[in-house]
Amino acid sequence: QVLLLESGGGLVQPGGSLRLSCAASGSISSFIVMGWYRQAPAKQRELVAVIHRLGNTNYADSVKGRFTISRENGKNTVYLQMNSLKPEDTAVYYCNAVARLGTNAYWGQGTQVTVSS
Repeated sequence: QVLLLESGGGLVQPGGSLRLSCAASGSISSFIVMGWYRQAPAKQRELVAVIHRLGNTNYADSVKGRFTISRENGKNTVYLQMNSLKPEDTAVYYCNAVARLGTNAYWGQGTQVTVSS
């Protein structure tokens, strides 16, 4: 039994910033990889950023230089700092976590991010 709870979404103007948080709770004590995905209306869900337990990160080309992913391993919490937001960043953002290699991922419920004037 694992729950991932996202927070921090909202409405922001182009060029603004938001910080998303995702806290994992339940039976899993740690996760090897945590990350963020997003899904815009009428589009496929896509990877935004992932971070390994040891700190390695990977970003989608569209967000490099603007978004920063980080985590607190002791709290099983992952963050996504989003700067210089663009209208095309508008989507539902989902937290993702994998406990061990070869296991299925856990998903959060999603948090809406809307970038609009």
